[in-house]
Amino acid sequence: MNKEKRQAIFERLQAADPNPTTELRYKTPFELLVAVILSAQATDKGVNKVTDKLFPVANTPAAIQDLGVKGLKQYIKSIGLFNTKADNIIKTCRILIEEHGGAVPEERGALEALPGVGRKTANVVLNTAFGHPTMAVDTHIFRVANRTRLAPGKNPLEVEKKLLRFTPPTFLQDAHHWLILHGRYTCIARKPRCESCVIEDLCEYKDKAV
Repeated sequence: MNKEKRQAIFERLQAADPNPTTELRYKTPFELLVAVILSAQATDKGVNKVTDKLFPVANTPAAIQDLGVKGLKQYIKSIGLFNTKADNIIKTCRILIEEHGGAVPEERGALEALPGVGRKTANVVLNTAFGHPTMAVDTHIFRVANRTRLAPGKNPLEVEKKLLRFTPPTFLQDAHHWLILHGRYTCIARKPRCESCVIEDLCEYKDKAV
């Protein structure tokens, strides 16, 4: 895919959704961090149902740590892998309190050192909470990047690096939100909705459903 086509793709995605953001509900970087940890192998809708009840009760590292693993599980038990996630969140809260003054660090290494936080989660927090031009490659972005040929790669890290290199700088801040939403609602896994796709004529997918 050439530079001009990539430019046109992001221009259209921007025109269709000028102010994209995560569908996770949050008010602070810490709330976002917890929500993203919970979102692994879970839907944003399911996470929002949980955090809508949890955050009014506990939305700081100290408050969630006070709940303890058992108390936290009562709020998040409808989420997949909730046992592991509860353990990780409590451990993360302790580290944030002891090493970062209760604040979420704005640095990749410190974020990835937190239990339950990998590269993708760190990228989401850096981008959405702190405004860094990062690319959080989930299954949606991986699919869209490969299917459209926007930035094909064999694994998420390869796709991430290509997207960072090929995405026009003016679009980089919002690019991962556009691509996630595009994959979630239009370029879906089983049968992409090519007939309603705003970039259908620019996409290089060979088996378009049109």
